[in-house]
Amino acid sequence: MRLTRTGEEAVPADADPRRWWGLVVIALAQLMVVLDATIVNIALPSAQRDLGISDGDRQWVVTAYTLSFGGLLLLGGRVADLAGRKRAFLIGLVGFAGASALGGAATGSATLFGARAVQGVFAALLAPAALSLLTTTFTDPRERGRAFGVYGALAGSGAAIGFLLGGVLTEYLDWRWCLYVNVPIAIVAFAGGLALPQDRPAHTHARLDVPGALLGCGGLVALVYGCAEAETRGWVDPLIIGCLCCAALLLTAFVLRQARAPVPLLPLRIVRDRDRAGCLVTLMLAVTALFGLFLFLTYYLQSVLGYPPVRTGLAFLPLTLSITVGSTQISARLLHRVAPRVLLVPGMLLAATGMSLLTRIRADSAYASEVLPALVLIGLGVGATVMTVFATATADVSARDSGVASATVTTVQQVGGSIGTALLNTVATTASASWIAANLTDPARSDLVTREGVVHGYTVAIWLGTGIMLLAALVGGLMVTKGPPRHTTHAGPAAHERAP
Repeated sequence: MRLTRTGEEAVPADADPRRWWGLVVIALAQLMVVLDATIVNIALPSAQRDLGISDGDRQWVVTAYTLSFGGLLLLGGRVADLAGRKRAFLIGLVGFAGASALGGAATGSATLFGARAVQGVFAALLAPAALSLLTTTFTDPRERGRAFGVYGALAGSGAAIGFLLGGVLTEYLDWRWCLYVNVPIAIVAFAGGLALPQDRPAHTHARLDVPGALLGCGGLVALVYGCAEAETRGWVDPLIIGCLCCAALLLTAFVLRQARAPVPLLPLRIVRDRDRAGCLVTLMLAVTALFGLFLFLTYYLQSVLGYPPVRTGLAFLPLTLSITVGSTQISARLLHRVAPRVLLVPGMLLAATGMSLLTRIRADSAYASEVLPALVLIGLGVGATVMTVFATATADVSARDSGVASATVTTVQQVGGSIGTALLNTVATTASASWIAANLTDPARSDLVTREGVVHGYTVAIWLGTGIMLLAALVGGLMVTKGPPRHTTHAGPAAHERAP
């Protein structure tokens, strides 16, 4: 590969001139997938009243999406590798838009739950295809850093953007627009996706590892389902214990199958790499802490401080902006110069510091002094971490494995988010109930004591999340030992740019 010099930067001479337009298209699709995991949260009370959904069933509006998304990601990544990444990307967009329209028009709970599950199915195809397209389009270290800076900012802030957009749409239009909004986004992304560079021809000679797909998807679905149901049933419920044991057995069988399969769904060479494995564990731990935090802050702002939907969404805006700054202005500028852990460890320590500040919140805390500084620190730390993890975990992967490697990263993110939401919510609920029972001595103060007890539960869970974030920093520092990228000053590709 020849290099030409533009200004002060060396750019591959054969780089596709449409690659930056491709980044816009990929970023739109990624934003749609990520924000859809949270955009319905603020709209959920309105949808529940409109469709007559019971309190016990309302969680399935969220869980149906995360179950199918997290459980089918590895399969979606391999399909993208075998059928072609661009083709998988476009099919995913069409299917996601169709499911969104169906959910927005739902007249009953079953239709809404089903539409959310179908959304997850097509998101499982779309997300790894988008990330692998990004990985194979940008090979120059400097351009790759900038591209992943944009991608990391969207991946890290998409949940917060979902809260803001969900609040605006719910308060000023209708909860159904939290689903309808995906249709115009998908149309624009599809039109732009048609102009994306054609990737390698489909691998028509290869076959999907069907037994591996059943074992892997079944294990992940059992894990995510068990963690989601633990929120209402408790961790010692026989169903939860059975789901987690089943998940352990199926995932163990999946690993054994992948070691023997002729064309494995997840080639074990991908996760045997120490740096990649370290990034995956680090990401799972960080997301576990972060998604629980989103849940608590949403309820704290609306239920305790009494914020309306739009104000709740706006309260998350500093977090979104900080993630964008951390990703595009810190990590993107340094990733091609320093070792990944130089960004990972300080980023997670910064996020842990911000989370520890949130343990000071009370039932009457002021947003500007108690919440805002913590959100800024968390955002900067997460921005530096997520972008670095995505770039490092998908680097040095052959083109034939780029889709499944990307799917593995996204799978870890989804599973970590599900586990974090269930685990930390259970801790918060238990701590709240114990505190209220011990302090409710005067019935006249029951409302105040209840609010204080709820906040106490949040702070206990946030302390646990802080510990998990510190553990992520430790894992990143010990396992991710890769050095700074090596730059070439002569013609010819760098080692990490060679195609297999």
